[in-house]
Order: sequence, then C-alpha cells, then structure tokens
Amino acid sequence: MTITVRRALNATATTSALLLAATACSDDSPTGQPPSTTTSSSAPASGQQQTSASASPSRSARSTPMRLRVTIDGRPVDATLNDSPAARDLASLLPLTLDLEDFNGTERIADPPRKLTTENAPEPQAPKTGDLSYYAPWGNLAVFYKNGPAASGDLLILGHIDADADLLSEADRITIEAAS
Repeated sequence: MTITVRRALNATATTSALLLAATACSDDSPTGQPPSTTTSSSAPASGQQQTSASASPSRSARSTPMRLRVTIDGRPVDATLNDSPAARDLASLLPLTLDLEDFNGTERIADPPRKLTTENAPEPQAPKTGDLSYYAPWGNLAVFYKNGPAASGDLLILGHIDADADLLSEADRITIEAAS
C-alpha cells in the first residue's frame, strides 16, 4: 500500500511539474499577472493535503516596460527597461552617465557603479540591435549596435533603445534617466 501511494504521489508530482512548466512558458495569461496553477490529487489514505504552487512570471509578465529618457552624445532617444529584477536594479541606480567603448565590433560597453542582481533572470535571448543588456561575469552594461551572438545565460537583456545602428555604433557617452 505504501509503495502504491508513493508511486501515485511521484506520478502526480511529475505531472504537476510539467503542467507548471508549460503554464510558465505560456503567453496566454494577461500581461502583468503571472499564471498560477493548483495541483491536486486525490487525498491519499495518509491524509496529506492538496498542494498549491504558483508559476514563476511568464515572459510577458516580465516585460512590463519602464520608459526611460536616454541621451546618446547629446541626442535624445526613446528607450524602455523590461521588468526583470536586473532591470529594476539598474533603475535604482538612475540617473547614470556612462562613457562607452567599443567591444567586439558589435556593442558599446560601460561599467555601472556596481554589479546588478542576476537573481530570477529571464530566459536567455540573443541580443538584437538596440538592446540594452548586462553581462554578469564582467558586471558591465552593453548597448548592441549589431545583432549579437546566440543566447547566453550570462547576458541579461534589460531593455531596448530605439535608435538606429549608426548612432549606437559611434556612441561615446550615454545618459540614462527615468522618464517622468
């Protein structure tokens, strides 16, 4: 009897984990509200209670944008930060003015005053032209003026700057402020 109950619980846990993962990857939930699921099984003879689990925020819930006021070499451009923990941490440092330098013929980089959090990072994405990102191992910010390499767990996309590649590729100084 104990082995049968244990197998039933293991099967339920596996099914629940798959359902939770599928729900977390779904973009069907309303923006700003993380999907949640309740997993339950018939109460076993031991009287265990039903369990409830909340999924981590979906990709759409993590991308509630924060508008920024960005100036690149004296030219204002529109930009947004996503709602990831690292982007919120960057927002806590604003306003920032950073001197940029070229890296790898693909991006302009600068060092923020301190390292940003990498906890609960969103799924890795390959950087695109205009993406503002954070490279965790070095602790630097990067503004991509060309599409970057493949997705990496070390590179966190924080937001996007709406500027053409030519302006981004020649940028020497960037000022980032919260929009009012």
